Amino acid sequence: PEDYHLAEIEERIRQLRQGVARENQADAALCFLELDLLLTDAYLTYAADLKTGRVENPKWHAHILEEDLSELLQNAVNAGRIEPSLKDLLPKHENYDKLAKVLARYRTVSYGGGWGFVQEGPTMRLGDRDDRVKSLRARLLISDDYEGSLAGDLALFDEDLLEAVKKFQLRHGLEPDGLVGKKTLEELNVPVEERIKQIKVNMERWRWLPNLLGDRYILVNIANFQTDVVEGTTTVLTMKSIVGREFRHTPVFSDKMTYLVLNPYWNVPLKLAVEDIIPQVRKDPGYLAKNHMKVLKGWGAGEYEIDPNTIDWWKMNEDNFPYRFRQDPGPYNALGRIKFMFPNEHAVYIHDTPAKGLFKETSRDLSSGCIRIDKPLKLAEYLLSEDPAWDLNRIVEELDTKVDLSVRLPRPINIHILYWTTWIDERGLLSFRNDIYGRDRRVYQALYKP
Repeated sequence: PEDYHLAEIEERIRQLRQGVARENQADAALCFLELDLLLTDAYLTYAADLKTGRVENPKWHAHILEEDLSELLQNAVNAGRIEPSLKDLLPKHENYDKLAKVLARYRTVSYGGGWGFVQEGPTMRLGDRDDRVKSLRARLLISDDYEGSLAGDLALFDEDLLEAVKKFQLRHGLEPDGLVGKKTLEELNVPVEERIKQIKVNMERWRWLPNLLGDRYILVNIANFQTDVVEGTTTVLTMKSIVGREFRHTPVFSDKMTYLVLNPYWNVPLKLAVEDIIPQVRKDPGYLAKNHMKVLKGWGAGEYEIDPNTIDWWKMNEDNFPYRFRQDPGPYNALGRIKFMFPNEHAVYIHDTPAKGLFKETSRDLSSGCIRIDKPLKLAEYLLSEDPAWDLNRIVEELDTKVDLSVRLPRPINIHILYWTTWIDERGLLSFRNDIYGRDRRVYQALYKP
C-alpha cells in the first residue's frame, strides 16, 4: 500500500472531512488538487503493476503494456467503475486465482503459528511408532496432505499417513516412496512464510505473461524439469526434460516452433567449443574422431574440412578460433535423432539425447542451456499429425536413413519456456519446486524494494 501513496491519500481525505482545509479556500483547493494527483498516480501505477507486474525483468520476455491507462482511468471515472476496472486487469489465468486463494490460506496458517517442525532423526516408515510420527501427522494435516482418521494411535505410522507422505512427496517433486528421509524432512521443515514468499513471486510471474498462451502450445517448466503439450486447458503429452545447469541457465521466453530436423548435425556453439571440446582435444588428440566430429571452416558452398592434426590446439581460445566443430548425425550425436526449432536470439531449442539414463535423475539441470526431452518421437508425431504425408512409420523410416532432413510443421505452435516454482496442476494439487537458479529470491527482493 505504501507504494501507492495510501498514507498521503488518507491524510488529505481526513483533512477535507474534518473541514481543516475549508477554513481557507486556497488551502482547500490545494488539498483537493494534491488528493486528485495522488489518486490519479496511484491508479495509474497500480493498474500498470496489475497488468504487467511490479518487477521489470528483461530476462523474462514478457508482453508489453498495450492499454492506454489514462483512457482506462477516464472511462472508469465516467462509468463509476474504478474498482471493477482494476480487477479487470488481473491475469485471466486460472492458476493466478488459485494461487491467490492458497496465499490467503497460508497466511492464516502463518498467523496461527505455522505448521510446526518435525525433528531430525532416522528415516520414518510404515509401522514406526514414536513422537516424531505425531509431529509428522500434525504437519501434514495442516498442509492438507493428511486426509485420514484422527482417532486411534496417532504415534503409529499407518497406511493413512503413508498416503499423506506420498502425496506430499509428489507435490514437492520427490520420489513418492513414502519414506521420510533427509530430502523429505527438509521440504517438510520449510516454514510456511517461505512458501508464502514463493507463492507471491510466482503470482508476479503470471503478470508477466499474455492472457492468451495459445489454443495449443508447448510449455516448458524449467524448475519442474518437464515439458507439456497443452490443448485448451488439457495436457495431451507430458515429457521429462533436462534443462541448463547452474552456469548455463535455460533462458525464459516465448516463441513459435516452426520446423523440426530429423537426423540433425550438431554445430557446436563457440562457447561450448572453447570451454568443453578444445580442452578434451588437448588431452586426447583422438577425441574428435571418437565422437564423429569434424573441424570445418566457412559456411555453405564455401565450407571445407580442416585436418585437426594441423592445428595447434594450445593456441586456440575464444578470441582465436577461426573454425567450428560439427558432429555427424547418428546415435552418438549430442542432439539425438530429432531437434525441434524455434529460431531465437538465445540459440536454444528442444532436442533428443543419446544419454537416456539422465532422465532417471530427480534433479535434471544438466544441459548447456537447450532442453532435452525423453519422448522426441511422440512430440514429432504430434506436431506432424496434421500433415497426411507424415505418420509415425514415415518418421521412423526417415530416421533410419541417418540423413539430415528439415521438416516444416503443418501448423506452427507457440512455445513458452517458463520458470514456475509453485503452481496448481489439473488435479488440483499445489506443487512446489526448488529454486534451482536462485531467481525467486531476487524477484522477491525486487517486489519489496521501495
